[in-house]
Parts: sequence; C-alpha cells; structure tokens
Amino acid sequence: MRRLKILALSSAFALLSPTLALPVAQAAEVRSAEVQAAEVQTTIGCVDSVPEPGTTVPVRICYSLFKPATASAGNTVPLIFHSHGWGGSRTKDAATFASYLDAGFGVLSFDQRSFGESTGVAHVMNPDYEGRDVIRLVDLVTGLDWVTKQRPGDPLIGAIGGSYGGGYQFAGAFTEVRDRGRTRFDALVPEVTWWDLKQSLAPDESARTLWLIGLYAGGGSHLPPAIQAAFVALITTGIWPAGNAGRELDAFFAKNGPAWHVQQGRKLDIPVLIGQGATDNLFNLNQGLQNFDKALTSQARKRSLFVGYNGGHTLPAVLPPGFATPGDPCSIALGSPNFASLAQRFLALNLKHQNTALTGFGKYHLATADARCLTQRSLAPDRHFKVRKVITTANVGLPINIELAKGPITVAGVPRLNTKVSTLLPDAAAYFALSVGTSPLTARVVQNNTLPLREPKPVGGARRTVELPGIAVDVPAGKSLYLTIAPTADMYAGQNGRIPSPPLLTNSIVEVNTVR
Repeated sequence: MRRLKILALSSAFALLSPTLALPVAQAAEVRSAEVQAAEVQTTIGCVDSVPEPGTTVPVRICYSLFKPATASAGNTVPLIFHSHGWGGSRTKDAATFASYLDAGFGVLSFDQRSFGESTGVAHVMNPDYEGRDVIRLVDLVTGLDWVTKQRPGDPLIGAIGGSYGGGYQFAGAFTEVRDRGRTRFDALVPEVTWWDLKQSLAPDESARTLWLIGLYAGGGSHLPPAIQAAFVALITTGIWPAGNAGRELDAFFAKNGPAWHVQQGRKLDIPVLIGQGATDNLFNLNQGLQNFDKALTSQARKRSLFVGYNGGHTLPAVLPPGFATPGDPCSIALGSPNFASLAQRFLALNLKHQNTALTGFGKYHLATADARCLTQRSLAPDRHFKVRKVITTANVGLPINIELAKGPITVAGVPRLNTKVSTLLPDAAAYFALSVGTSPLTARVVQNNTLPLREPKPVGGARRTVELPGIAVDVPAGKSLYLTIAPTADMYAGQNGRIPSPPLLTNSIVEVNTVR
C-alpha cells in the first residue's frame, strides 16, 4: 500500500508538471512584459451549457477572452480557442498568448466542464456534454463584432491545446458535424491527444496502471461517482473490470473520441496539424496516426500535417529498457524552431491566408529515436519477417529478443505481429515492441513504448493481430532489429501477481514499413 501511494504521488506530480501540461509549449510562445498587455482587452465570463443528467440547472462554462489592440468592428480578426489538460484550468494571463495577439489573433481560453471555475461533472469529451460546451462557446463568438465572419453565424476560428486540451478540439468539431452537418472550426492543432480513449487507457483491456493512478489523483474526483468506483477497480486489478463496473466504463468511454464519430460515418473536412509523441506512453504515436489516417477526409489530409516528436506524456520507462533522444527535429525541418511556432504558422496560413512558406502537407514527419526528421508519404507495411515458435517468459522472467533483420535498415510507422496464441491458464499476458541492439542482450526498446497482448481465458492456436507501438528508427550497420516480448512492462505495473501463464506463439509474422 505504501508503494502504491508513492507511485500515485509521483505520477500525479508528473501529470501536473508544466512539461506535460504543455508537452511542446503548444499554447504559444511566452514572452515577457514586451506584450502590450495594457492594450489587450480581457473579458471574463461564463456561458450556460447542457445540464447534468437528471438535473435542469445549466452548467456554467467559464472563459477568458483576449481581444488584441488592433481588433475592431472595422478591422476584424480570426479567433483562436485554447483549453487546458486534465486536472488543469484555463489561462488567464494575456502574456501567455503574446505571439498570437501581436500577430492579430483573438484568443479564448476556457475551463472545461468541472474544472477551474466551470461547474458540472467531467464526462471526458462526451459529445453530448463537453462537445456541446464547445458549441456554446462558438455561439458566443458569433456575437463578437470584432471577430471575422465568413457568413452569418460562422466565425473564423482555429484551436490549440494538448492532451485533454486536444480532446476538446475533436469533440467540438465532430459534435458540430453531427448536430449541424458541418463544423464552424476552420483549422485545428490538437497535440498529444487520443483517437480511442479506452484503447489508450487500457489497450487490449490491460490497464496503463501508472498513468491511471496519476490521472485519478489529478482529477478523479471530477468524474461521476459510479465511474470513480469503476476506475478504482481498473487500477486495483490492472484489467478491465467484469460485471457492472466494466459495463459502466464501456458505456462511459463509448463516444469519447474520434474513433466513435468515424464509426458513425463522420469525418472532418478541415486542415489539421497533429503533434504526437513517439515516446508518449499514455497517448502513443499510434493514436495520432489513427486520427490523421481516419478522422480526416482525403481532401483534408492533403492540407494537413502530421508531426511526431520524442516527447509528450513521458513517465520514466525502464522495464523493458528503451532508448530515445528527446526533441522535435521535424518542426525544425519544416522551418520552425518548435511546435508552438509551427502551430502559429499553420493557423496563419489557414485563417489569414498568409504565405508562411509551409510545405510537407499530406505527409508524416517523424522524429527518429536518434532525433533526425524522417518524412514519409506512406507508412504501409512493405516487409514481413517470420518468427520461430516462442514460449514467452512469465512474470519475473527476462524479455525475449528475436532478431528480425540486420542493419542498415530504417523502419517507420506501426508494426504488427500476426500470430497464433495458446495458453493453459487465464489472464496470460505479454508486452511487445521493436528493439535495436548489437545482440539480444543489448537490444533496447525503440522510443520506450510497449503494447500488450492479454488472453483472459485459455486459448489454443487462436489467431491474433497485435499492434506494436508506432516508431521511427534507423538501425545502422553492426546492429539488428529485434522483436521484444517482455513478461512485464512498467506502464502496466501491478498486473503480474496472478498465477504465471506465459503465452505460446506460433506461425508468427512481423509486418513493418521500411524506408528505402
């Protein structure tokens, strides 16, 4: 119990630290007193939004609105939405948005439902609650005579924010598509956010325990009571709870991400700049790639950018051991010093139609593990490696590293393992990644991420496809690419107290995309 409390405190501290609240300084470049704060008009207010279930009292969503000195009814400007990460609150200081305000953008930063000064309960980006909260704020903006309108009731707006602050962008835009047939957002910049929230928090229903402890400590009290209890059950057991608690969580997370909207036939037809962390061990690179590949129309992707960097939500990952060089070489390769500057250029292009000299649209720009920028038009698998029969180790055993290819070789995208799985006992699990090293003993996991395979019941020769963490890596001559199969992984801590039940893998094939 003492160890669990220590983990909770350390995870919560990491969650609320500035480097995670703004993973790559995505809100804006912060400048000192140079900003003409006295000339920026700040308005603080709240709008009424959808009541909580079973009540008739409107929920209050509060905001700070920053009008630049140059804006007026005769000189209208675009407006940028901004919001905070999980457990946070809105930005009230105009200096934080100095570069946007000085460039002739208005900014609206708001407290999401249940956080800061806003009321209600957190439904974690449910379109019927947080989605409609965003729509209420867009409606508010339509009444501002200094904000540019493209047509009556349609303001010219973009959005920035990371993590939970990226989630509101998708929730708001997709909810408008559902309710109105189109969104009034004209460009989005979601950073380190999710495609499928359940898949992120508990891939293959195997809980990312360390992150769930931190998330609960940072904002669990904002959840509905029944979900709080189910969340605790998920943390305690490490697996998706059975019975009523599991059904409660399934229902709660069913609509909370782009995955659900796409399943309903909706896509966004606006330009989007996605920033995602290859070393992010909460919302991994796979989540951002899914958003880019599936949440946008083909025409929108041609006007959009995907930037992967070594950063994001990054709790220390040492089991199994991995490697990565922190940084964002692709924003630099695209002509910006950091992602924040790239975001503003992207919004200036799409909202002001300025010539920002941006290129690389419709492509994947990925930081490799050694921090060079790799640009690809396609990440489709083009090579297959057969793997011998593997009896995985159980609980306290060492990882198994199986050589796939000798360097030099460059791999990028989301590898997949197609295999047949056999287990004798329930709750068999293993954790998978690609690694690089001079030998199986020196191999290290690329960009510090693993994904699980969990078999809740005994199976015999069941065909499975395991999605491995998305990566970008150069394997030089003298080193090899390995498939790593680990019995434990630190992000899933506490799930190895059951009876050892190592899966047997046969007829396995690893699919990867190689760069030629």
